Amino acid sequence: MKNIGFISRIVQIGEVPLGGKNPVRIQSMTSTNTLDTGATVSQAIRMIEAGCEYVRLTAQGIKEAGHLAVIKKELKRAGFTTPLIADIHYNPVAAEVAARLVEKVRINPGNYVDRKKGRLAYSTSEYFQEIEKIRERIKPLIKICKQYGTALRIGSNHGSLSERILLRYGDTPAGMVESALEFVRICEDLDFRDIVLSMKASNVKVMVQANRLLVKKMTDEGKNYPVHLGVTEAGDAWDGRMKSAAGIGTLLEEGIGDTIRVSLTEDPEFEIPVAKAIASRFNDGAKRRIFTIPENKAGDPFSYSRRLTAGYDKIGNEQVPVIVCDAPVSNIFPDNLSQDFLPDYIFRPDKEAIHSVSMENGKLMISAKGIKPLIADSFEELVKIPQLNPGNFLIIKTNSGQKIHEVRRMINFLFENKIRIPVILQRNFFNMPENEVILQAACDFSFLLVDGLIDGILITHQNLNVQTINNIAFGILQAAGSRISRTEYVACPSCGRTLFGIQETLKKIKTQTSHLKGLKIGVMGCCVNGPGEMADADYGYVGAGRGKITLYRRKQIVQAGIPENEAVEALIDLIKVNGDWK
Repeated sequence: MKNIGFISRIVQIGEVPLGGKNPVRIQSMTSTNTLDTGATVSQAIRMIEAGCEYVRLTAQGIKEAGHLAVIKKELKRAGFTTPLIADIHYNPVAAEVAARLVEKVRINPGNYVDRKKGRLAYSTSEYFQEIEKIRERIKPLIKICKQYGTALRIGSNHGSLSERILLRYGDTPAGMVESALEFVRICEDLDFRDIVLSMKASNVKVMVQANRLLVKKMTDEGKNYPVHLGVTEAGDAWDGRMKSAAGIGTLLEEGIGDTIRVSLTEDPEFEIPVAKAIASRFNDGAKRRIFTIPENKAGDPFSYSRRLTAGYDKIGNEQVPVIVCDAPVSNIFPDNLSQDFLPDYIFRPDKEAIHSVSMENGKLMISAKGIKPLIADSFEELVKIPQLNPGNFLIIKTNSGQKIHEVRRMINFLFENKIRIPVILQRNFFNMPENEVILQAACDFSFLLVDGLIDGILITHQNLNVQTINNIAFGILQAAGSRISRTEYVACPSCGRTLFGIQETLKKIKTQTSHLKGLKIGVMGCCVNGPGEMADADYGYVGAGRGKITLYRRKQIVQAGIPENEAVEALIDLIKVNGDWK
């Protein structure tokens, strides 16, 4: 591992400092109408009592921005001084109003001032002329932030990069990083450094790569601003929790991240316990990790490539990562296993062998003959194995108390020595409760899956039944984008801009479409980030006004202005018309 010595500077946000050796701070965002004082204050209090350290509220217009003063006053009257953050899109004047009232303002470079004009190219001079225009437009906000001691979060979203950035960098992590750093350089020229940065995406791999690249670029330029982490539009239930843990946990493990927000399509107070559980593993009193670039000798940490291995049965050789269940054969019951969610193998620890699993004519089949793997539980044990060759496969055994970095070191050893043996990672979670297993396993396995370093996962637990473990394993591979086995949902957490019941709508859509294996459906509250964040979805359901929905087929609008009570059926009809209903 290569230590580049990055530790963030401290930015004071109200009474709660961020960065440096402070703990990872927990935040969330209200989903109420900002102008509804009672609902917003009540929800903010529930968030704070659940452990939220910063409360974010949307301020889409000047009226909403000004109303933040009322909300802040009511919270203070109730005895709460938690710092407030205004979320701004499109409206520089709203940002300037909010900056006088709250402790922090969040702007998105992609839709704050650099609007799309339908251009096909920018010359070098035109490109930098646009940056100068941004400088002039943002100057008033920076002046106000300096005067009032207001911090600024510059947040790049993968789905909402400006036209100018897209034309030069494409929809890439490099574009996300440059989009933010352009604004940072302007702020520094204006002698303003109370800055927090974020790189968000609904794709876990992109989110991880962008944040790694951000910290690398900051280090190269002598910058060290705190980093806000989040997987945007993660969805709901356990899928949303695993996806959030996969991205956030991977980066926290590497020392990146000073504050986190878990974005679930649920009431925000339910996000807080999840965020706390993820962050707790990385908060050791006042001690914080220093960012260490993962030395992926098998690949580039800033882009994805699968480690090249030889194939062994269903394992390795560019096949999807396998799922191995650790259980006696007598504990496998066909009635409780779906044909679409069968583990690939059963591991019998008493025999130290795996048995292939399949379904034939509705009957569960488990091969009688087991396959014996090579097994190592440490680097020292690995290097002593005499026949590490592609004619076999390797199980690396670890438990939840061991550093996951050790596994990366072991895989780098294989790569350096040109050993192309496939690797299955076994992680033992002992008697950990199910909800903790889901989050910790997602963090641990994704740390390696996002870089394509392992060829299978094996979750060991003493009490959870094999069906539960199997479901968790499939969920982790889906969250990391390593193996798609069911419908993928990209869904935003809702905010004051959402003008329809997104939580109920998502549940309704999932109930009717969850059988569409491999299909990707976006359910987005509004057009601010919606069309961009779900750009790689097959179908999109996007709020277009109060009770009105726009449907997308990939990036193209198919039907606009559909009444909310008709829109789910219209979505299903659209899927059927295009031949994707199976």
